[in-house]
This record gives sequence, C-alpha cells and structure tokens, in this order.
Amino acid sequence: MKQRINLLIAFSVVALIVLMTVQCYLVKTAYEYKVAQFHTQIKNEIGAITNDYSDIDSALVSRKEALYKSLSENYMKGKNSKLDIKNGVLKTAFQSAITQKIQRKFERDLPDFKIDFAIVLNKFILYKNAQKTDTIFSEKPFIQNKLYGNLASLNHAFLVRNYVDTTNGTFENEEYRLLTEDSMYVSVIDWEMIILRRMTFILILSLFSIATLVSLFVIAIKALIKQKKVSDVKTDFINNITHELKTPLATLGISTKILAQPSIRDNDENFNSIVNTISRQNNRLQNLIDQVMANSLAENEIELQKEKIEAEDFLLSIVNDFKITFPKINLKTNFQTEKTILVLDKFHLTTAFLNVLENAVKYGSNTITINTKIIEKQFSISFEDDGIGIAKNKQAFLFEKFYRVEQGNLHNTKGLGLGLYYVDQIVKAHQGSVSVISDLGKGTQFTILLKV
Repeated sequence: MKQRINLLIAFSVVALIVLMTVQCYLVKTAYEYKVAQFHTQIKNEIGAITNDYSDIDSALVSRKEALYKSLSENYMKGKNSKLDIKNGVLKTAFQSAITQKIQRKFERDLPDFKIDFAIVLNKFILYKNAQKTDTIFSEKPFIQNKLYGNLASLNHAFLVRNYVDTTNGTFENEEYRLLTEDSMYVSVIDWEMIILRRMTFILILSLFSIATLVSLFVIAIKALIKQKKVSDVKTDFINNITHELKTPLATLGISTKILAQPSIRDNDENFNSIVNTISRQNNRLQNLIDQVMANSLAENEIELQKEKIEAEDFLLSIVNDFKITFPKINLKTNFQTEKTILVLDKFHLTTAFLNVLENAVKYGSNTITINTKIIEKQFSISFEDDGIGIAKNKQAFLFEKFYRVEQGNLHNTKGLGLGLYYVDQIVKAHQGSVSVISDLGKGTQFTILLKV
C-alpha cells in the first residue's frame, strides 16, 4: 500500500512538472510572439515617418549627397584613399544636426515610445562602367560605422530598415554610379515592460493556472495521505479491538467449560469464583462496547446530566478509587482551591479523568500529581506525571480518534486509541479546553480548564 502511494505521488509530481513546463513554454512562446509583434509595429511606424532623409531636411540631404560625390570624384582622381572616403563619410559636420532632427521627429510622431537609434554605413560602392566595380567599403553593421544617432551599442537594438541610395555622375566624360547602403537600428527604452504590460492578462491567467494546478496537487496529496492514515487507523483499530476482545472471550470460554465440570458445581467456593470471573469478563466486554459506542458521538451529540458539585471532593473521590485499582502508583494532590462549585456531568468527567490517569500509568508513570487552581475565572485541573513523555511532533495528534503514540513502528501499550479523544469530547461538551505539555523522558502534563 505504502509503495503504491509513493509511486502515485511520484507520478503526480512528474505530471505536475510536465504541465508546468508546458505552461511555461506557452508563456515563452507568447512572449516571443509579442516581441516580434512589437518589433513589427515599431518598424512600420518608423518606416512611415522616415521614408527618406529628404522629409527631415532637404538641405542637409543635399549636402550629404554633395559630400559623397566629392569624395568619390577625389578618389577617382587619386587624391583620396578608401580609408579617406570612410573617414570622410563617418565624420561630417552635419552629423549632429541630422541626429537631432530625426530624434525630434521620433518624439513628435511617436510620443508613446522613447527611442534611441543609430544609422550605420554598410556599403559604399562605385560603378565606373558596366564592367568595373570598385568596392570602397562593405562591412557588416557595426556601431563604429555610425553615421547618425545616439545609440552606444547595437547589442540590444533591432533592425528597422535598410536605406539603399544611388547617385549618378560624370567624371572626365565617363559616367559613374555610386551605391550606398545604410541600416537603421533602434532601441525602445523599457521595451520589456511595455511587452509585459501587453501580456498582463496572459501572465495572470498562467499564474492562476499554475497556482490552481499546484493547489489541486497539494489537496490531492493531502487527501491521499489522509486516506492512507484513515486506512492505517482502521487496520490498527481492528487489530487492537480484536486483541482486546480475545482475552475476555477466551476467559469466558474456559470458565464455561470449567463450570460444566461436576466437581466445580459441588464446590461453592470454586463455583462462586468462576461466576465472579465470568461476571468481570462480561463487564469488561460491555465496557469495551460502551467505549466504542460512546466515542462514536461528536461533542454536540453527547447528552450531559449536569449537577452542582464541589470540585475538590469530586476529585478526591476519583483519587481514592484510583488508588484502590493502582495501589503501586504514587498519586498526590496539590489543591490550591477550596470548595469550588462546578456544574458538570459526574459520570462522563469521572471517566475522562480516569482515562488521563490510566493513560499516565500505561506510559510508565510511577508518580502522578493532580493540581488545581483558578486561572482567569476558570477552574484548572492539571495531571502531571513522570512517564516517558510525548514527542513534540506527536502531540498535535493526541486527541484524534484511534490515535495511539507508538515507539518506533510498534504500539507497545494496549488500548483502542479512544481514551484521550473521549477526554477531549467530554471537556468540549462542558465548554472547556484541554491542553498538553510534554518532553520525551521528562513526563507529561495535561491541563483541563472548566468554567466556574
């Protein structure tokens, strides 16, 4: 049974991990889609407002084209090297002016986004005729080749668009064509937060789904463990009640056979002894049945026959009866109260107090002290013993039905696990409370509080 439950728990954990992994994958996929969607939106909006440099400042664009033409012709004359052209293109007097104008255009036309950008030079190629091509410059996009913009790095930027421009000219009666390619990269400040805000519903739904899965898993595991515990308790109870019934039944069977012998019937002393034995065992069986029946009731179903009694005298009568049954136990009293009048059910509370005392004897007590005092208008009765004590992790279960404290995996004491449960039910029926303080090897103290 235990192995099956462990396998079921392991399978459930694996299933939960798989479901959570799938959920995380779906969230990741949704995030990547939102990122791609956001990039497309930015590309389209920027593309719509920067179709050409001419709509930014035609005079600056004309100066740029004139510069490119001058650099190209000087190169063809042999006055400039390829490096001179690259430096001349990247370091222009109007670089800052174009950067500011593009930045203002973004701020005006895209007020919802804070955008940093960079336009980098990719190619600068001369076509002197149809057969001859002179590649002055051709590199992958690098921030070092920045023409305009305020980006310091392309690491977290994305490509918006490429600008390909051609310029035709004539040099020494020979036509040439200049081709340049620029790329615009942009970085939207706090773009992650923008995407996360757009994914708010998905994230909340995913977190809710994961929380629901985990909660259902925890509830299912708890229910499974509780079911196993109930099953173990039932098995334990059946074993215990069987053990408890065997002894009186065996004694009754033997006693009945003895009574059938003529020599016993003719001896009054032996006959009366066997009859007394049968009577005691019959009472024991009846008490076992009554105990099981009584403990099947909840506290609100117990019918109390309350009456006014003097608490100290009531406790002393229980002490005297207990000393007769257990003469070897040192039972002491320490009453700090006098003539306290309580309204209670003598029969049920007598049984409850005897259960506490007998429980102390079962678990190794030699000395038991009963203390009384008034605590915040409540009558306090504490039972202190010097028994083996109770582990901290077991104390929360003491008042559960059929629970018995075990040592290792064995129950070394007889009983049905109903005694302390009965105590708890009876005290609650009197609108009181019961608590326990204990340490292993240091004894136990049960404290019962009843209304004065």
